[in-house]
Amino acid sequence: MRRTLQHPARIVPLAFLAVIAIGTILLMLPVSRRGTGNASFMTAWFTATSAITTSGMTTVDTATYWSNFGHVMLAVLTQIGGYGIATMATLLGLLVSQRLGLRGRLMARAETSSGLALGEIRTVLTLAAVVMFASELVITVIVAGRLWLTYDEPLGSALWEGAFNSIQAFNNSGFSLRSDGLFSFVDDWWICVPLVLGVIIGGLGVPVLYELVRELRKPAAWSTHTRLTVWGSVVLLVVGFVTVLAFEWANPDTLGPLGVTEKILASFVQGTIPRSGGFNTVDYGAMDTDTTTIVTGLMFIGGGSASTAGGIKVTTFFLLAYVIWTEVRGERDVVVGRRRIAEATQRQATTVALLGVATVAGVPWRCSPSPRVCRWTGRWSRSRRRSARLASRSG
Repeated sequence: MRRTLQHPARIVPLAFLAVIAIGTILLMLPVSRRGTGNASFMTAWFTATSAITTSGMTTVDTATYWSNFGHVMLAVLTQIGGYGIATMATLLGLLVSQRLGLRGRLMARAETSSGLALGEIRTVLTLAAVVMFASELVITVIVAGRLWLTYDEPLGSALWEGAFNSIQAFNNSGFSLRSDGLFSFVDDWWICVPLVLGVIIGGLGVPVLYELVRELRKPAAWSTHTRLTVWGSVVLLVVGFVTVLAFEWANPDTLGPLGVTEKILASFVQGTIPRSGGFNTVDYGAMDTDTTTIVTGLMFIGGGSASTAGGIKVTTFFLLAYVIWTEVRGERDVVVGRRRIAEATQRQATTVALLGVATVAGVPWRCSPSPRVCRWTGRWSRSRRRSARLASRSG
């Protein structure tokens, strides 16, 4: 047991399990639930796990089920999970002792999977904290100001909702203090754009943000990892935006009733956030089959490595694309930006992708994104969902 706790790569998952257990206990307290009684173990455990892993899924309506204390717990758990338990503990130790030992550096590198030199860990951790809190502060001010000045929300509740949404956006989660998510703000640029930018920045990853700050004006000096993440993210953003805009333009249940500028905004939001952000301004269940197919693919890819986003990661997806292209051309070595990719890296990417496919294909969960509620339904065909919607409209 002592050897296990001394290994940084083993401490990280154990730390996550410990915080999930603490979060479950806190959410099971009567004070965490709105109304009488307390949350069941399964509800609290699922929600705590979802918050720590920043997946944003829930089995209950977050806005009405949890109390103010419960909402604070969700925000704290999301923040801890997004930045990283081991990295946060390491940074706190650094602030207290003004030094970072070898063990702390190994723990931080193991959690972020950054591959950075040990001498860079301290700088990277500090930069990550600065970027995270600065981004969340800016988003909070903009969103809270909009809610207060335009929607007549009391200043206190506007600040709290702005802070909560900023934490959820940067950490690529999806809990919302409103039962309809962001449906009320589908045409509001001052609400949607800051939250989407938070999702994008948080989804780039710590190593990429560090390198962008250091080599922003020298793209030629970027590492292969940064190039794949940045340019791959740009490609996926364009694909998502064009897909939603083209396929949903005339859909009366999604973008159809909106004006041109509102359609552009909604397409930008729904083409970006599905990769891991969790928010939604239109009904995913009413989208066309072609749209949901591509959006599901974007969800599967996710964001950058060592980021707050989920998925198999942008670098994994585009690295495999390079592997396929190399095989099609009959070349021996996989080269990205004049740099040869080691076979071990290729095997790792293949393993991650195949495990992701196996996991997704083998779990019969269905998620409703408005609000983000997951329930066990087994197999549920697209035709049955469409028939149910048609029947409800005709009724």
